Amino acid sequence: MIMSDETLSVIREQIRRLKSIPDGFYSKRFEGVDPDGIRTRRDFESLPFTDKDALRDAYPLGLAAVPAREIVRVHSSSGTTGTPVIIPYTSQDVLDWAIMFRRCYEIAGVTPDDRVHITPGYGLWTAGIGFQAGAELLGAMAIPMGPGNTEKQLQFMRDLGSTVLTATSSYALLLAEEIERRGIRSQLRLRKALIGSERWGEKMRARIANELGVSLYDIYGLTEIYGPGIGISCDAENGMHMFDDFVYSEVIDPKTGETVEDGTLGELVITTLRKQGAPLIRYRTHDLTRILGGGTCACGCGYPRIDTILGRTDDMVKIKGVNVFPGQIDDMLKEVDGVSSEYQVMIDHFDGRDRFTLFFETERMDEARRVLEREVAATARARLGFSIAPMGVSLGELPRSEKKSARIFDNRY
Repeated sequence: MIMSDETLSVIREQIRRLKSIPDGFYSKRFEGVDPDGIRTRRDFESLPFTDKDALRDAYPLGLAAVPAREIVRVHSSSGTTGTPVIIPYTSQDVLDWAIMFRRCYEIAGVTPDDRVHITPGYGLWTAGIGFQAGAELLGAMAIPMGPGNTEKQLQFMRDLGSTVLTATSSYALLLAEEIERRGIRSQLRLRKALIGSERWGEKMRARIANELGVSLYDIYGLTEIYGPGIGISCDAENGMHMFDDFVYSEVIDPKTGETVEDGTLGELVITTLRKQGAPLIRYRTHDLTRILGGGTCACGCGYPRIDTILGRTDDMVKIKGVNVFPGQIDDMLKEVDGVSSEYQVMIDHFDGRDRFTLFFETERMDEARRVLEREVAATARARLGFSIAPMGVSLGELPRSEKKSARIFDNRY
């Protein structure tokens, strides 16, 4: 991604400020760094990375880069293990986040006449309140449901005339299946859905779009960098636009840390350009993507693009000497007709050998299901490079979630 002189100037000023904070998070990390010496992208790429472990070590408010009286809110990452990561926000941070979220709605074609049904969680998690703030800044009606209570969700969708659904892909699928089961789609006014928080494949995308009758948009973000809303896909369906006036994006080789060429798959690294409460320099997201070139997008939007997230470096499992990401399984199953969107992987170790069992949903029964299992096994062998144990199950048999769905369970350790 191109680094403009203006971006370099902003980064120099940000580093100068962070170094000046006594005992600040970056004062020691940037000891010996001369901000005026950062004149080129190569100079910038010599700066050290920031990772989540360092953020955990800063608990509770060691990340704060402003006096406590200027902090108006805190959020925390949704991880369930280890020390929490606490991110402080100033009033300007809160406004900037809402501005980016409003852009997301506008790129998706949402207008002040829409009614935005918000199902992601509220509280320390960034999702729900971000969707709400962006909708309110746009002037649309926000319906802040939060997760769960599917009965009430459907009632409010119908009675309030919700036109835009915001959700994780897992919960969007759960709602879509319930709407289909009840035969109430004609009673709803949904026309668009903004989906985020987890990786989802083309089969799942098609099911949600068809069963809800909506246009779908991937929304991207993470708590450490404001939250969801720093990027979104568009009607061209060719990657996600990133708001480069607020964040600078790099993609690196996750093993070497070296920046890779545009178009090459690697780990996304983000630097905040305007954040006050907890600025981050070269933060390793662990999300796998690539920077897309090709000039202005077909949708007419000039913001640069990254590809749809393939997975996370820490989601990778090694089986029979092969590295496997959830996105590769999505792509493999996409090639097989008769396989639904939902799957689950169990990895076990028996008699000195790894066993990779792939459960997938299908409408087929009896011998037709056995034939499909053999086709899945052959496709997996060709695409993943090792043998699997395929197991077809009926539609709806695999668990659904109101939040994120677990896909891969590694029972070897």
